Amino acid sequence: MPSARRFARLDQLIASLGYGSRRDVEGFLRQGRVQTAGGGKLSSDLRIDPDLITFDGEPLDHPNGILVLLNKPVGYVCSHNEEEGKTVYELLPERWRKREPQVVTVGRLDKDTSGLLLLTDRHDLVHRLTSPKHHVDKVYEADLDRPLSTDAIEIFKSGTLVLKGENKPCLPAHLEILSDKKARITLQEGRYHQVRRMFAAVGNHVVGLQRLQFGHLDLSGVAEGQFKHLSIDSFTTQK
Repeated sequence: MPSARRFARLDQLIASLGYGSRRDVEGFLRQGRVQTAGGGKLSSDLRIDPDLITFDGEPLDHPNGILVLLNKPVGYVCSHNEEEGKTVYELLPERWRKREPQVVTVGRLDKDTSGLLLLTDRHDLVHRLTSPKHHVDKVYEADLDRPLSTDAIEIFKSGTLVLKGENKPCLPAHLEILSDKKARITLQEGRYHQVRRMFAAVGNHVVGLQRLQFGHLDLSGVAEGQFKHLSIDSFTTQK
């Protein structure tokens, strides 16, 4: 699905990318800060391929959408509400916080969970990447407060584990015990605090949690608190 921005007026396009309001864009046009390679006259209501536009001599900032992989540190929330504390959006360029559609997280990691987090302003991708029917594996590593019984392997695998306060059992999940108090779990859902609640259901408590993988993606080359761009095309062409 192509970005809707390709069909927008020039003032709407540039405003939606976080450069300023539509009134600001009118000023940018008068000042000559917005140009085309051919040097043609531009107007606010012009509809033009965003790839042909420059702002201050630079290509527009990801006009067809953003998709990034962030290595989230502990202590950041996946919320736009700054009253909840430090947000993951503070780790992104300031202009991105003004984009419309808004940049959002693909699923959530709670404040005390670190690791791989995807963010995008292409909301058509969010359902594609989070729906269990698409069978996207998510791999977590958990530090536990007490030794984990091997019985948990079969319980997680069975597809019969029901979390407290719910009626529908969790989908089967693969559990690997790495040491007495460390385990790796692979699942295809993203329920509220699911990993922590699954371990609680077998009498244990998670004291540290990191997401290592999301589908074929991992944290290779991405330092904590940093991000890298991903190709949107590689996801929008998947069936």
